Amino acid sequence: MLTFDRLWADRRDRVAVQIDTLIVAGWAGRDAAAIEHHIEELAAIGVPRPSAVPLFYRIGAGQLSQTAHLQVLGPDSSGEVEPVVVSLADGLWITLGSDHTDRKAEAAGVALSKQLCAKVVGTELWRYDEVAPHWDSLVLRAWTTIDGSRVLYQEGAVSALRSPADLMQRYSNAPSLPAGSLMFGGTLGAIGGVRPGSRFEMELEDPVLGRKMGHAYDIEVLPVVA
Repeated sequence: MLTFDRLWADRRDRVAVQIDTLIVAGWAGRDAAAIEHHIEELAAIGVPRPSAVPLFYRIGAGQLSQTAHLQVLGPDSSGEVEPVVVSLADGLWITLGSDHTDRKAEAAGVALSKQLCAKVVGTELWRYDEVAPHWDSLVLRAWTTIDGSRVLYQEGAVSALRSPADLMQRYSNAPSLPAGSLMFGGTLGAIGGVRPGSRFEMELEDPVLGRKMGHAYDIEVLPVVA
């Protein structure tokens, strides 16, 4: 069960949400050159090329978390910020999330690697109808802490990614998702390349309505023993 503060332009409330279906949209960029760049940066760490773009990975819904302290096995995982669509009984909502992934396992199989780390989402929701008219103006950012230094890791407008409407149509042949579904909507290239850190911070900015949402988590590396 996840708990969100839902923010409209003029009011807010808090809801508890049961998610039954978790989807991660991979290779979801609009620009073919940008997709190829992301494929190449992952290929540099051994991740095989996808069979098609975009791809939709079904992940166990129990992998969803709103934690501020993520435990991972071994030193080879990293986060990546994404817009996230949440379908509730009263319609679609937007939050942000990190598709935290074990990069060593990703080299062996992307679908497998997606199951090995929790998928961290924020604690606030924006009404999709309120941001859809200016969707391409939204901005994603992420920072990671490496060797004690906080560095900008990702930054860019969501216009680089396929829109939620496009992804939902491609996934379900419908303009929405069933209530109880949550979809990660793709990510931006990493500034300086994909690499692990000890903390991951993420932000989604709406410059039109003048608001931001964010979430952060520390990363604890558990030892790998034989």
